[in-house]
Amino acid sequence: MDIIKHKWIFLGFSGVLVLASAIAIVLFGLRPAIDFTGGTLWQIRIPNTEDRIQESQIIETLVEQGIENPSVLRETSSDSFLIKTKPLSEAEHQQILSALEERVGSVEELRFESIGPTIGSQLRSKAIWAGILVLLAISVYIAISFRKVSYPVQSWKYGLTTLITLFHDVVIPTGILAVLGEFGGVEIDTNFIVALLVIMGFSVHDTIVVFDRVREQVLARHKNESFTDTVNASVRQTIARSVNTSFTLVLMLVAMLVFGSSTLQLFVGILLVGTVIGTYSSICVASPLLTVWGKLSKMASHT
Repeated sequence: MDIIKHKWIFLGFSGVLVLASAIAIVLFGLRPAIDFTGGTLWQIRIPNTEDRIQESQIIETLVEQGIENPSVLRETSSDSFLIKTKPLSEAEHQQILSALEERVGSVEELRFESIGPTIGSQLRSKAIWAGILVLLAISVYIAISFRKVSYPVQSWKYGLTTLITLFHDVVIPTGILAVLGEFGGVEIDTNFIVALLVIMGFSVHDTIVVFDRVREQVLARHKNESFTDTVNASVRQTIARSVNTSFTLVLMLVAMLVFGSSTLQLFVGILLVGTVIGTYSSICVASPLLTVWGKLSKMASHT
């Protein structure tokens, strides 16, 4: 398998995906959940009812109590309802609970979480800083790890290539969520940030496995062997490990997506997309980019 021979096909495909995702993010933006904007998440179960309670009945009750634009979703795995509203005080909580019990009968509360706008803003700020610190830590780690490899590609370019690959792996799932938010009302919460950080960690692991083999091959290669051949050989030696590792994770994520709780579907879905994209990028994006750097360095040395 000659991945590098077809590098422009792979890089072009990735470029189209990244561009489309970036356009979606700019045009549609992301719909923040109450974790970032502030609000109340309330999960209830209505047991022992002969007639199946509908979401519309709960929404009508909430509106009658002065709650504007409430969101009510049925959680099928636990036969419960997830209610999202503006931040509710304890007095409002008890008043609405009484109104619900009058309308639908006994109500069992499974969860009640209320987050103020200030806390939501702090969570958003911490999430941004977490992403920045992760990227800085990755850059420093790679710069130190590959300091002995400076030809034909300088060690800092391994770090830059990794950051480009991470951007690729993060922006595509984010673009998908932007589209889903615009047309499906999907919101992002702190689980989204956790999922992106997990994707980044998995992607870096996969990329470093390939780069580490490139480093070994560069230090031991023959004088007549080109850098492109070295990278291609490294990819061939690591591709089975990367694909097999990712495949086992994909099987687990698919099982969780099909049989798991609906409250975790977004989180698992992001991880699933990120795992596939991250595996692809470590083989078909990061490695070809190294050879591009190598050719540019060679051209610069001859001028």
